[in-house]
Amino acid sequence: MKVCGVTTVGDALMAADCGADAIGVVLESPSPRSVSPERAAAIFAAVGPLVVTVAVTATTTTAGIEEILRLRPGAVQVPAACEVPPGAGVRVIRSVAPGDPVPENCDAMVVDGSRGTGLEFDADYAGWVTEQSAVPVILAGGLTPENVRDAIDALHPYGVDVASGVESRPGVKDPRRVRAFLLACRESGV
Repeated sequence: MKVCGVTTVGDALMAADCGADAIGVVLESPSPRSVSPERAAAIFAAVGPLVVTVAVTATTTTAGIEEILRLRPGAVQVPAACEVPPGAGVRVIRSVAPGDPVPENCDAMVVDGSRGTGLEFDADYAGWVTEQSAVPVILAGGLTPENVRDAIDALHPYGVDVASGVESRPGVKDPRRVRAFLLACRESGV
């Protein structure tokens, strides 16, 4: 269960305290949740060692990826076509959307046709990726405390990823919604 689009240390600590397995911080992206490398480093440093820190980016440039790797996240979430240097020392999560092939050179995939905009996922595509993939598949896109159980029951993903579905406004997490989302996931076995 990843809470993504975290923009403050306070929200990262709150999500971790509520039971998030991973905290996603957006960098090098046009998203309103994108933060500076300095802020990302502070967020990553604040969470405990049992919470995976994920640097989420839209960049595909070598310089952008190298800057993100200097932050030493536990994983990077990158576009399907992005090259991460071999031996980078991080797990690679590839973002895929309808029309993308299932990549092979990654540790996991996030199925998110909304590209972080909160639009609901394409169930047919997500199901196809889940069936085809040899790596864990994480579902994202339009998930909320109210619909995540149904999504998990229908598609049986390895995990789920939420950003806007637990916010009071872009980039600001609502503790009640975060708690409700994570509880719904646990009750569904994710």
